[in-house]
Amino acid sequence: MTRVARFLPVSEGQLRADWQDAFPGAALPERPDSPRRATAGSAGYDFFSPLAFHLEPGQSIRVPTGYRARIAAGWVLMLFPRSGLGFKYRLQLNNTVGIVDADYFGARNEGHIFIKLTNAGDKPLSVGAGEAFAQGVFVPFGLTEDDAAGGERLGGFGSTDR
Repeated sequence: MTRVARFLPVSEGQLRADWQDAFPGAALPERPDSPRRATAGSAGYDFFSPLAFHLEPGQSIRVPTGYRARIAAGWVLMLFPRSGLGFKYRLQLNNTVGIVDADYFGARNEGHIFIKLTNAGDKPLSVGAGEAFAQGVFVPFGLTEDDAAGGERLGGFGSTDR
């Protein structure tokens, strides 16, 4: 296997700021475990929830994970809900598939990975603090022969079209 990335925690200051933005007035919980694979054959790195949450059908939540990923050039991290939660509850990422580019690591928000989920099913969903709720898979990507991208990322999430 090719080793292409490393998960690192964002700074306490960044985590605190992002937490207050996501959950105004809420106490900062203990940082969850770093994303990791459950088995040697797993492709996905499980992300663990820093808080317990409950979603009724149609409700959403934006979760600051506390981590960022330093990714080798030519690779991308793709985020998905955990398979079982998607199957049992129709849990979905709001952007369908999360894309974390290698240059996101150097963004103003330290490349802090957020995961926004919606319960698109018809029954309530509960996730406990420290439980795996999403997964990330590292995937190589290619470029077109005439690619001339030369821009530099300055902002965080969604900044490349600004």
